[in-house]
Amino acid sequence: MRVEKTEFGITPAGEWVAGFTLEGGHGVAARVIEYGAALVSLEAPDREGRVGPVVLGFDALEPYLDCRAYLGATVGRFANRIADGSFSLEGRSYRLTRNLGRHHLHGGARGFDKALWRGEPIEAEGEVGVRLRYCSPDGEEGYPGELDVSVTYRLDRSGGLRIDYRATTDRATLVNLAHHSYFNLESGGETSVLAHQIEIEADDYLVIDEEGIPTGEIRPVEGTPLDFRSPRPLGCGIDALVASRGGYDHTFVLRGRGTSPTLAARVTDPGTGRVLEVLTTQPGLQLYSGNFLDGSLIGRGGVPYRRWHALCLEAEHFPDAPNHPSFPSAALEPGEVYAHSVIYRLRVQE
Repeated sequence: MRVEKTEFGITPAGEWVAGFTLEGGHGVAARVIEYGAALVSLEAPDREGRVGPVVLGFDALEPYLDCRAYLGATVGRFANRIADGSFSLEGRSYRLTRNLGRHHLHGGARGFDKALWRGEPIEAEGEVGVRLRYCSPDGEEGYPGELDVSVTYRLDRSGGLRIDYRATTDRATLVNLAHHSYFNLESGGETSVLAHQIEIEADDYLVIDEEGIPTGEIRPVEGTPLDFRSPRPLGCGIDALVASRGGYDHTFVLRGRGTSPTLAARVTDPGTGRVLEVLTTQPGLQLYSGNFLDGSLIGRGGVPYRRWHALCLEAEHFPDAPNHPSFPSAALEPGEVYAHSVIYRLRVQE
């Protein structure tokens, strides 16, 4: 096991961006960069022992600078949507950057995915990693308070990639950080993921309007295309969602959350035998089937990234939480510590 720091690129402003290569156990390896605190590559063996990519990414820094698809990025201050780009906190109203029509998405026009973080390698017994830090100033994208954030990636001997988030503030604010990798367990993006088998530990989902904003209603998944309580192919019910959302782009209400990461979802590729398990402490999981990938993004090895050629599993607070008092709170007060964890664990089907 080892961690290696190298240069990944230089920003137009002349800032040096480092990359960190993590080599863990069972043939799993990851690369994380300081720009966007992003996971740019993740490789794992298939049932024949052949190592290949399982996430979408670019070979160089430049494509990340203008990319709006959030490939592998840390998104925040608030992942997902806030309706009308506005919320109230402690009796005061705030207006955020509107970067999705009239709504706010993934932290705004220059959210954490466009920030230059600073990283330091970590080596400990049984794991290697990198801890990245960023200080978000008061008023950034409209959010109140100065927010000190750290994101720590750790790769262990079992093939698990753990991401720990931590933040503190000097003023009441919102925090909802999430990881936004696009997974394709078969080919790293060359082929469709509609045959991937999905299982999600959720009995309910958030009802959304035509713009993807929660109405506040929570309904059972039973009898809907969102019923992944037992494993079934991603493509099984996707046609019913094309007209409204282009495919899957929905938040699931996870069962039994606690202070330790527990299983939220399992994805299996029957062809390669690769299995991805997602464990988290968060109450929600957003399943996104890459509906807006149109082939214009050319990824690693010259591969065009197309619709339904990858899926995201974003562990997070519920979208638009500050505008729905019944949802778990995403507020952070001075003196409190925001902390949550997600594990993406890779193995081969037995």
